[in-house]
Amino acid sequence: MSPGYVEEGNASWYGLPFHGRRASNGEIYDMYRLTAAHRTLPFETVVRVTNLANGRSATVRITDRGPFVENRIIDLSLAAARELDMIGPGVVPVRLEVLSGGDPTAGFFAIQVGAFLERANAERLRDRMSASYSPVFIQTYESPDGLYYRVRVGKISGEDAARRFGEQLRQREGFTPFVVRLDDASALREKP
Repeated sequence: MSPGYVEEGNASWYGLPFHGRRASNGEIYDMYRLTAAHRTLPFETVVRVTNLANGRSATVRITDRGPFVENRIIDLSLAAARELDMIGPGVVPVRLEVLSGGDPTAGFFAIQVGAFLERANAERLRDRMSASYSPVFIQTYESPDGLYYRVRVGKISGEDAARRFGEQLRQREGFTPFVVRLDDASALREKP
């Protein structure tokens, strides 16, 4: 992916209770700014998102990670959702076009295979996966619903290779895998 890259899929939006919380890039999420969450695009990537149902578009900056729901490619701020006229439907088909930013396919990626409210469940999955895969690590995520423990597998160079590995995990283990960008060196360190 580079400027000019196009991706199509479903978009959702998020506002309260995330407004005022820290986004994945470290800044405070403001639902009234034109921002978005994407699982793999580098932070600060600028994309144009077009609602395929009505042709309306918005230009947003990637500041967060998500959505962690199958069949969705981007999670928009309330402001962006308003520009696309998607508040009512909640989920709409979109096209996103990368306008600027680094090479989105370069870097390291992991596969998220589970997210749990109880750390013991995440540890059991990590221990089971560690018998066949490496690295397997747990990352915490503080959501409005509580602290989640996300189990992630691998440190894979390149998004295409990560997608192939995710598909292998789907076939071998029965997971619904999410390819996620490892944003920095601390990503592999487990957090309490």
